Amino acid sequence: MRGAKSAKWVAIAAVVALSATACGGSDSDGGKAAADPNGKFSVEVGEPQNPLQPANTMESNGSIVTKALFTGLVDYNSDGEIVMMNAQSVDSEDNKTFTVKLKSGWKFHDGTPVTAESYVKAWNWAANPENKQTNSFWFSDIKGYDEVAPAKGKPKATELSGLKVVDDTTFTIELSKALPYFVYKLGYEVFSPLPESFYKDPKAAGEKPVGNGPYKFVSWQHKKQIEVERYDDYQGPNKAKNGGVIFKNYSKLETAYQDLKSGNLDVMRQVAPRDLPVYKADLGDRAVDQSYSSIQSIAVAYYTKQWKDVDPKVIQGLSMAIDRDTITKTVLQGTREPATGWVAKGVLGYQENAAGDVTKYDPAKAKQLIKEGGGVPGNKISIQYNADGGHKEWVEAVCGSITKATGVECVGDSKADFQADLNARDNKEVKSLYRSGWVLDYPFNANFIRDLFGTKSDGNQGGFSSKEIDDLIAKADSAKTLEESEKLYQQLEKELPKYMPSIPLWYYKVNAGYSEKVSGVKYAQDGDPILTGVEVKK
Repeated sequence: MRGAKSAKWVAIAAVVALSATACGGSDSDGGKAAADPNGKFSVEVGEPQNPLQPANTMESNGSIVTKALFTGLVDYNSDGEIVMMNAQSVDSEDNKTFTVKLKSGWKFHDGTPVTAESYVKAWNWAANPENKQTNSFWFSDIKGYDEVAPAKGKPKATELSGLKVVDDTTFTIELSKALPYFVYKLGYEVFSPLPESFYKDPKAAGEKPVGNGPYKFVSWQHKKQIEVERYDDYQGPNKAKNGGVIFKNYSKLETAYQDLKSGNLDVMRQVAPRDLPVYKADLGDRAVDQSYSSIQSIAVAYYTKQWKDVDPKVIQGLSMAIDRDTITKTVLQGTREPATGWVAKGVLGYQENAAGDVTKYDPAKAKQLIKEGGGVPGNKISIQYNADGGHKEWVEAVCGSITKATGVECVGDSKADFQADLNARDNKEVKSLYRSGWVLDYPFNANFIRDLFGTKSDGNQGGFSSKEIDDLIAKADSAKTLEESEKLYQQLEKELPKYMPSIPLWYYKVNAGYSEKVSGVKYAQDGDPILTGVEVKK
């Protein structure tokens, strides 16, 4: 998911949310002002890390744009129920073989039809390691992935054997083994279709994407803005109530907030810590304060010399040295809630106190655990973060808490922007620890466990690996029903304190706002504003 936004790789973002199912925000004028159906509005973002290809986006700045341009098979409402989008139906009798029927009449922005082949070919292309898509592992459930992208040796195939086109509007998906929550995964934009024009020059297509979503691409001025406009032939239920969106690039959230107050920006995704004490007074009923399904953590770069083969007790001790209650109440102005586990609120399988004592502040126990674990190598740690995301204040507070409780020296390691932060993670250049924010891709607890801590998972950037955890993931995935899988993942989460794949900090909230020029601003379960529902005042 999900950029400069203080929450996502937060990052990954996820849902093309339907305005009818979301919450948050209010209309300052009661919705009485006349709307301009062709008016455009601006949203605060940062520079996307990668070209705008659906399977190459694992962070919030690219994801919010990609979701505007592409619509996949399904979505989910705020209750976690599946909503059909481009799909007429997705049926399975055994959770292993699925038949997908598409709604007719859908077209890409270049006027070509969206067909079954548009999906099958796109997924095969994204799964192929030669195409270097950051989310290729998302196709690993489909039969034949190991032949296309083997862990060792040369590929034996270029296409997934589990994908078959039946006719123009029908295709089948066969998984390598049954997966009870697979339909939920289909809501993530990695499973979007691609037009034939994409394959002529995929890199160029990432710079000028052609999608099938509610908006079509206009322009991308790197490090400045991306502009999209309403696609009038869009067939989905979430048609845009406005003429388009300008995604304005900001290097600092504080600057974006000043633009919001002066009317030079219409919608913010997150207010920086510095402005949290005043934004409600400044914006009145245009201020937004609501929960969404995301969690902030400190991840461990297990590939480094410092943390390789470390005793988990050391990480437990660092976790117990963090005074989450005080930091969330003071530095973060009560806008965050201390985390008690690894799964965010609002998703199926969330449970209280899954982490047990390791998220409770206890300086004496923290020192004891670190000592029992052999100590912090070098007795010094650093926490990498992106300077454009409003993280400096809380990173310094966390470091201060750790040093005061344990004597371990702790410093922030600032990267200029979210793109630089992500590139350092991708290139395994993190020196010690790093800020990790994760927002739901689909509303099921597996997304916060399997997709982050599985040895081969794309979201596992710190190199955590445990055969025991991998085995428990496989067990939960092989459950006969969704309910059974959910319970097995809950049991797995309670085992994580023994391994400490990361240090949970707090659950996120949307603390944002919008200008007097727009109304109907709502925020979805993934924390992003629902672009299609925004109305621009005349």
